[in-house]
This record gives sequence, structure tokens and C-alpha cells, in this order.
Amino acid sequence: MAVTVTQQNFRELVLRSAQPVLLDFWAPWCTYCNRLAPALDELAGELEGRLVLAKVNTDESPILTQQFGISVIPTLILFHGGQRSEAFVNPPSKDAVLDFLAENGIRTE
Repeated sequence: MAVTVTQQNFRELVLRSAQPVLLDFWAPWCTYCNRLAPALDELAGELEGRLVLAKVNTDESPILTQQFGISVIPTLILFHGGQRSEAFVNPPSKDAVLDFLAENGIRTE
């Protein structure tokens, strides 16, 4: 289950999380975001206890969107111990997201 991140709860839910957080920048009108969402939800279920899926609605959180330089959505950023990964823009598939997580030190099997 994904958590919703806003400017107000970002520090607590993302930076202070005991687990790695995959932050998904998206918007309700974004067709590709909506197509990718089920794969991300599936991943969140598969990796429960090892990873938190968090979503930032770019329309509702323009400050966070600007802070991270998000100009294309969907964009994923992994946070682990308060440190962030490079952005992964327009992930093409669930497998590509799994590869991205593995490349950033998250055990996916």
C-alpha cells in the first residue's frame, strides 16, 4: 500500500523512514503514470517490509516537485537512510523498476 507524501510529511515519511522509500512523482491526468501505478503497487506488496512506496501528486505538491527538479512524470527517486538516488524517469516496466532498485542496493528477491 502506497503512502501519500506532501511537503508537510516529507521529512517524517521519507527522510526519517527506517526502510528505503521509493518516491513516485505522478499526477492523476498522466496516462503513463496511471498505467505504471498497478506495477508499482504490485512491487510494494512483494517488497513489503523491505521497501515503502510513497507517492507525490505533482499537482498538489509543487514545492516538492520543484525541489527535486521534476519536469517529466512519472519519475522515481529512491531514498535510503535519508540519501537519494538519481532520478529514474519514465520507467518502462516493472522489471526495469526492479533493476533500478537492485542497482541501488535494494534486495528484490
